[in-house]
Amino acid sequence: MSLSRAYLLLAPLALAAAAPPLYESYRDVSLQIIAAAFTDQDGYAKLSYLCDRVGNRLSGSPSLNDAIQWAAAQMKRDGLENVSTPAVKVPHWVRGREEASIVAPVRHPLTMLALGGSVATPADGITAQVVTVDTFDALNALGREKVAGKIVLFNVPYEGYGKTVVYRVTGASRAARLGAVAMLLRSVGSLTMQTPHTGALQYSDDDPKIPAAAITLEDATLIQRLSDSGESVDVHLYMEAHMLPDADSNNVMGEIRGREKPDEIVVMGGHIDSWDVGAGAQDDGSGIMAALEAAAIIKKLGLRPRRTLRVVFWTNEENGGAGGRAYRALVGDAIHNHVAAIEMDGGAEKPVGFGVSPGGPALARAKEIGRLLETIGADTIHEGGGGSDIAPLMHDGVPGLGLFTVGVHYFDWHHTRTDTVDKVNPQDFRLNIAAMAVMSYVLADMPERLGE
Repeated sequence: MSLSRAYLLLAPLALAAAAPPLYESYRDVSLQIIAAAFTDQDGYAKLSYLCDRVGNRLSGSPSLNDAIQWAAAQMKRDGLENVSTPAVKVPHWVRGREEASIVAPVRHPLTMLALGGSVATPADGITAQVVTVDTFDALNALGREKVAGKIVLFNVPYEGYGKTVVYRVTGASRAARLGAVAMLLRSVGSLTMQTPHTGALQYSDDDPKIPAAAITLEDATLIQRLSDSGESVDVHLYMEAHMLPDADSNNVMGEIRGREKPDEIVVMGGHIDSWDVGAGAQDDGSGIMAALEAAAIIKKLGLRPRRTLRVVFWTNEENGGAGGRAYRALVGDAIHNHVAAIEMDGGAEKPVGFGVSPGGPALARAKEIGRLLETIGADTIHEGGGGSDIAPLMHDGVPGLGLFTVGVHYFDWHHTRTDTVDKVNPQDFRLNIAAMAVMSYVLADMPERLGE
């Protein structure tokens, strides 16, 4: 082999070896971004406006439409480019009036919330005996003879969201399969102060649809104690919940266009919709406002990364995921231009770091970027990350990152009336902004794509 030929082969390797580590290349600008986030006041003000003035934002509701219009205008005020609101069709579930109470052997009102997507009771409500179970195995052991015509209460202790949420999602159909007329659920959440937690259920195609509602831990355990005493516990349940035809909605998008590779995209965001109780502050107002303010800070600092940094507020995450699927369809064959996708949908408690999928080179490179977040304690980078809105992108090969926090209280407030802006600590929120800004900027600016 000639010397010139050998040089041509080895030169790229030599250049790669000589390239400074990401930590050295981006240390100064990252410190600049973090310092700006530490003194930021605008992000929390925007979050407060969204939660206090617009309020909760269930798919199909006028308030979600108001939030979309406000968010697009705010992106423009923050100087983002190519702001748009691509159309999305979303399910439209309406809660209506609802109430429940124990009517025998004592009279006691139950604090409840219908589960999202539930059907209504008959016009006069349902009054029936309650049978309590704590597992699906216990339900099946009762059999149709002891379940038919009754209300099933899943009194399942909270053992973490991932383990317990299956009872919310599939419990109604599992109970209906054995002839139950309604389902009650001990709320899937860690707080025990008469706080019911709503959330979506999924009816199976093969079983009857029965009304389903969440009740508080206090009420669930009261029913359990009364049942354990040997007496029949009767509950009256009234719900007007119903589905309307699919409604018009939108995703919201804005960009900082890349200076060298504008067709390559790093996308970050969260979901703009929320449940119809509380104000959707932690879930997920904090996620979308942190992403927007991260981009706004990058813009204010006069930074323009090599690639395009795109902020997206996806619609309908809570009860359908239509926004994430619509965004994937909008991207189309240009999916290969998406370098990375970042989702923040775990609340805004103190950030710890990011989960990354897949592992391998993408994870190793993300760990290098994570070092830039050591000063705020958000430098833990582990395998396994993403989120439901970016899942369609990840399915087609886009590396996904999910910001994660200490998560001490998130499931206290999750899907409840208490998810209001006072639950978001301003300084923790600023740390989340900093983490999102540094990670997104470096991913969009570093010379090579993530994973290469």
